[in-house]
Amino acid sequence: MATALAQSRKGRSLGRGTVRFRLKWGLPRSYRRLIMEANGLGPYSFPELKNDTFLRAAWGEDTDYTPVWCMRQAGRYLPEFRETRAAQDFFSTCRSPEACCELTLQPLRRFPLDAAIIFSDILVVPQALGMEVTMVPGKGPSFPEPLREERDLERLRDPAAVASELAYVFQAITLTRQRLAGRVPLIGFAGAPWTLMTYMVEGGGSSTMAQAKRWLYQRPKASHRLLRILTDALVPYLVGQVAAGAQALQLFESHAGHLGPQLFSKFALPYIRDVAKRVKSRLQETGLAPVPMIIFAKDGHFALEELAQAGYEVVGLDWTVAPEKARMWHQLCFQGACGEDGDLAGQPGPLCPVCT
Repeated sequence: MATALAQSRKGRSLGRGTVRFRLKWGLPRSYRRLIMEANGLGPYSFPELKNDTFLRAAWGEDTDYTPVWCMRQAGRYLPEFRETRAAQDFFSTCRSPEACCELTLQPLRRFPLDAAIIFSDILVVPQALGMEVTMVPGKGPSFPEPLREERDLERLRDPAAVASELAYVFQAITLTRQRLAGRVPLIGFAGAPWTLMTYMVEGGGSSTMAQAKRWLYQRPKASHRLLRILTDALVPYLVGQVAAGAQALQLFESHAGHLGPQLFSKFALPYIRDVAKRVKSRLQETGLAPVPMIIFAKDGHFALEELAQAGYEVVGLDWTVAPEKARMWHQLCFQGACGEDGDLAGQPGPLCPVCT
């Protein structure tokens, strides 16, 4: 597979051919060094991409068939996944490039998928900002010291240091790109600022997000400050994933459904837009080829129109959204999650089904 990907019309990257590039165009020295260290002191190349159907669909181009990939492809449904995961705790697995590569590749050995998504977790970003996060069996993620007051924001590291803290993710992406051997494209990802904020304030998962929403109402300035910190951390992290080999990026706004239209427009949407704008600008500044970006706002059906205009090439629709509601935006690619019966009722233009 090829990171910088051969150029198609309008300078888009589709992944044909072996591409060599030097990471030298405007990257901060420390940032450039960690990427080069992750990849063996570039210049480097990746195998030729053999199946670019997913990428062409994501760019809104015609394809011979509708590409399919699994959002949770490194999941508990695979016995080999459970065996691999049993060897160490969750975040130790995330910090092991070899383990992440293996877990990413496992589903492709069983199913004829059209893309792979790197095994990692959205909560590696709060960890890189200096927060302790553990994965408690039967409970999920836990923050022993969540953010409770505005002064707690002073505990967070400089967001500019996040990329260097997450070098292991870049290493996993590059290793996986090499071992995919051009079979399918590799997707990188991160959690959106609001979703990350909920975990950092709630101290873990929550059915109501009462603590996080209390911040929005009682500490709006502090909330925006935290959301800006997270955005500043996400931009170099996502650009670093592309530099390391990711050929598409997905931003997960997993907790969109906990916000109504007004709160979403004020505290989530501006940062979703800012991430896309700044990542695209940074890719151009650093000489990296553009990659399609996907926004998936779970239960965000009330904001489909705003998301369609947020600067992403693909908008993810969860299984509760009727695809025909998205037909008015023909210039976009829509990614539809399969329902409980695996059915996709209607396809709004180019559609990349995602099995969850």
